[in-house]
Amino acid sequence: MSEETAPEETAPEAPAAEESAETTTETEQPKTEQLAPTFAELGVRPEIVAALADEGIERTFPIQAQTLPLALEGGDVIGQAKTGTGKTLGFGIPLLQRILVPADGESNGKPQALIVVPTRELAIQVGKDLAEAGRDLKVRVLTIYGGRAYEPQIDALTKGIDIVVGTPGRLIDLVQQRHLDLSRVGVLVLDEADEMLDMGFLPDVEKIVAKVPAERQTMLFSATMPGQIVALARRYMNKPMHIRAADAGDESATVDAIEQHVWRAHPMDKMEIIARVLQSKDRGLTMIFTRTKRRAQRIQDELSDRGFAAASVHGDLGQGAREQALRAFRNGKVDVLAATDVAARGIDVDGVTHVINYECPDDEKTYVHRIGRTGRAGESGVAVTLVDWEDLARWAMIDRALKLPFANPIETYSTSEHIYTGLGIPAEATGRLPRADRTRAGLEAEELEDLGETGKSRGGGGQRGGGQRDERRSQRGGGSGRRRDQDRSGNRDRDNGNDTQRQDNDRPRRQRQRRRTRSADSGGSPAGNTTDATAGPATDVPTGSDVSEVRPRRSRNRRRRRSSGSGTQPPTGE
Repeated sequence: MSEETAPEETAPEAPAAEESAETTTETEQPKTEQLAPTFAELGVRPEIVAALADEGIERTFPIQAQTLPLALEGGDVIGQAKTGTGKTLGFGIPLLQRILVPADGESNGKPQALIVVPTRELAIQVGKDLAEAGRDLKVRVLTIYGGRAYEPQIDALTKGIDIVVGTPGRLIDLVQQRHLDLSRVGVLVLDEADEMLDMGFLPDVEKIVAKVPAERQTMLFSATMPGQIVALARRYMNKPMHIRAADAGDESATVDAIEQHVWRAHPMDKMEIIARVLQSKDRGLTMIFTRTKRRAQRIQDELSDRGFAAASVHGDLGQGAREQALRAFRNGKVDVLAATDVAARGIDVDGVTHVINYECPDDEKTYVHRIGRTGRAGESGVAVTLVDWEDLARWAMIDRALKLPFANPIETYSTSEHIYTGLGIPAEATGRLPRADRTRAGLEAEELEDLGETGKSRGGGGQRGGGQRDERRSQRGGGSGRRRDQDRSGNRDRDNGNDTQRQDNDRPRRQRQRRRTRSADSGGSPAGNTTDATAGPATDVPTGSDVSEVRPRRSRNRRRRRSSGSGTQPPTGE
């Protein structure tokens, strides 16, 4: 049973940021067992209905049921719903129905629809969903994002494309290079608009919108609606219908189907706790979130050593390695994926039953995005958050903002009884996975594709440049931090690919010092070097790759003594 509020029209020039020139419709999902309408009942084309049925999708979710009738008529729509409630098909189906494919005899090969998303992974996911739904229509879908070669994307645009799904940075690059023509775009979609705002892409989005014809249908989808997104809708949308889909009586931002656990844990014991959580009853695919790239990699390495099939996704990996990890995760070759927030935004994988926050998230929005990877599309899930002692104040703010009942997280260790009883962990479980349960093929079983990646360092690690504005913040921040960590750890991660280039920074300076000493005047030496000339025999100077600044000066003085034929004569001026 749905309830609609009376339409409320507000003049576009209204000063309040919260108000917008739109009709607002709030829909409540019934608690009773009332069947949702099918896609066929809402007027969706039979070809799309058949393709969705092959994927096991027949009935709509609330956001889809309310969006489709309006969007199919060609009106501008703002869709607002929680993460994981089916927003993609809410804009994807109306978009597919408007596309003219070559079989219709009216397609000229230029993109007719543009979908802008914040991350590479989300672009891949949305492109995949649209390709599956439009399979029988022969719709040509192209995903455009940084981190891979331009040439395949340019070739596809040259041959002809119907729908483009892309990230802001690479879209702007191809438009400026005149490879991407947006003059025929009739449908514009801004997906996860709040995330694009958080990642600083709003100026790029405005540049893209300016390239699209003014006569178009615009759809904006977001989990939240901050003031800047409202302002964006005012400028670029024509009397949009604002649809909010929510559960009846549900005032929280998290999905009710997610079972949440919040524990106060010691950093030294976290891996032991996680290893036991990964042996929970009925556990399927699991995602572990962390703040830093290096920790995501260490979680993968540590869990792999413990017998778990683990992979990671973070900014220090090349795009090919990131896609390899995601494919292995989707295909079930690994069942644990460690990820940073930026890399994991928009990842939609079926079968994720557990989400683990390795440490307290930065804010309530991050928390909602993280745990929203499970409990998607009506399924249930489990979310476990490990809070350090020093993060209790931050967690208290998140708890208050989301109205959660975990203001005082229970102190938890790997031997605590409640983690066994609360998650159905066998009493005999330890910090290692039993050999009998190690049935996954592992990350190595998934092929690593050569994507012709751009901006790749000589070692094959993290990427820079090449149109990769989509992750410029994380890449720049991670590089300097990685160098500092390597210096402190004695370059123990030298085998990680992109470390070799960074470790060579000091060697040219030593070589320049040696070249200057060889060209120095043999008749004298600077003050302060006289002691080195007579301090000891030549054998006192050690050899090796790491030579201090003092030792090359001793070597320089020995060469002058050997060239003068007198090893005992003091330098001039002594």
